[in-house]
Amino acid sequence: MEAIQQYLVSASGQMSVPAAVRHRWHLDNGGPVDVIDLGFGVLTVPAGQAQRLLDDLLSREDHAVFVQSLIDDPDLATS
Repeated sequence: MEAIQQYLVSASGQMSVPAAVRHRWHLDNGGPVDVIDLGFGVLTVPAGQAQRLLDDLLSREDHAVFVQSLIDDPDLATS
């Protein structure tokens, strides 16, 4: 499998994860994944891995600044 592949997102926001990835991540029967909004794109990782990845990539202070920047983002409003 190539490192970069392109997939289609449906009008309802659904996207299929390739069979090889589902097998490698033990998602053959479905299951949760973590999605990280990077601002310029999204990163999908196995469930439970997002926080560890962010901790490795960003300092606590940088992460706090990023999270604070999301508070007023209308695209992320939940109500």
